[in-house]
Amino acid sequence: MKTFSAKKNTIKKKWYCIDAQNKILGRLATTISIYLRGKHKPEYTKHIDTGDYVIVVNAKKILLTGKKNINKKYYHHTGYIGGIKQISFKDMLITNPERIIYLAVKGMLPKNSLGREMLKKLKIFSDHQHIHFAQNPHDLYIT
Repeated sequence: MKTFSAKKNTIKKKWYCIDAQNKILGRLATTISIYLRGKHKPEYTKHIDTGDYVIVVNAKKILLTGKKNINKKYYHHTGYIGGIKQISFKDMLITNPERIIYLAVKGMLPKNSLGREMLKKLKIFSDHQHIHFAQNPHDLYIT
C-alpha cells in the first residue's frame, strides 16, 4: 500500500462564507485556518496547498471573552529606534476590524511561503456584504 500525496493540479478548491457576527475570535480563527490549510479534506498533504477559499463577513461584530476587549493590545514596530506602536482592541475594532481576524488567522498558519499563499485565500469584509457572489460560496456555520 502506497502513501497518498496530493498533486497541485488535481486539487479542487471550494469557496466558503462565514458570518463572524457574535463569534469568539479564537474559535473562529481556528476554524478559518483549518479550512485555509485544507485539514478538513481527506486528501490533505502538508507540503501542498490543499485548502479552500474563505470569505468572512461582519468582521466588526466579532467578540472576545473576559476583559480582553479592554486589555488586549496589538503591537507593531515602525523600523525606527523607539518606534514601537500599540493600539487597543477597541480602537482596532473601530478603525480596521478586518485586521483583527487577519492577524489571528496569520498566527495559526505556517510561517513560510506556503503559509503566505494560504493567507491570500482569506477574504475579510467588515459588513454583511461581499463581492464574491460569482464564486457561489457555501455557507459555513460555526457554533
